[in-house]
Amino acid sequence: MSFEHIRVDTAGPLTTITLNKPDRLNAMAPGMADEIGQVFYDLGEARAVLITGEGKGFCSGADLSARADADSASNKGGSHQALSQHYNPAITQILRAEVPVICAVNGPAAGVGCSLALAADFTIAAERAYFLQAFVNIGLVPDGGSTWLLARKIGRARATRMMMLGEKISATQAEEWGLIYKAVADDLLMDEARALAERLANGPTIAIRHIKRNLALALDGTVTDVMLAEAEAQRIAGASADAMEGGMAFLQKRKAQFKGA
Repeated sequence: MSFEHIRVDTAGPLTTITLNKPDRLNAMAPGMADEIGQVFYDLGEARAVLITGEGKGFCSGADLSARADADSASNKGGSHQALSQHYNPAITQILRAEVPVICAVNGPAAGVGCSLALAADFTIAAERAYFLQAFVNIGLVPDGGSTWLLARKIGRARATRMMMLGEKISATQAEEWGLIYKAVADDLLMDEARALAERLANGPTIAIRHIKRNLALALDGTVTDVMLAEAEAQRIAGASADAMEGGMAFLQKRKAQFKGA
């Protein structure tokens, strides 16, 4: 399958999505959002997804020129349509993905690009990268799920700072705040991101899927809800071939070979 805005590569159980508009710092046109959502809609045999950007930027935000063209062509217009029909569905697909998602942030992650980066389970950033919610600087409000993501990841005070002051947050500061998993040297980014992605892709897929579901429930549910979900997930994971393999590997003092089943 060919794409206009992204590049998709699959190697074994790992699928890599590369935002591929480097001349625009990978600004996200509605079509790019649609293509990302399409990949997540049908992941096939993928057991993990790695997302990164081509060139010097991860994603500089929404491509306003492309969005304006689409609005003009449809004669409907407005950011509301672009968000509800393109950007929000793509971010939602990532958040709901049943496989682990890793973002390797190689440069600026601004606006909806920041949302994309933070929607992942693991966000690794090069030291040159930064995270930015610049909407307030042009009289707009954060979108693409940023308000929800930031409030839960770094708390109200820091989320308010990012959104109301429109300041750049460096990769190092983002790690210190707990906004991202890790900041690494620029030249080590892709090696570290791929190593993590491959580790997760070759992990116990059923167990990881239920860990993701239970973490999502923990954000909004009660402790009773979560404990019930954990018990059910443990029943399902415990009956998997990977759990049997994990137990045997432990007893035999060897590394488990998980198959994702």
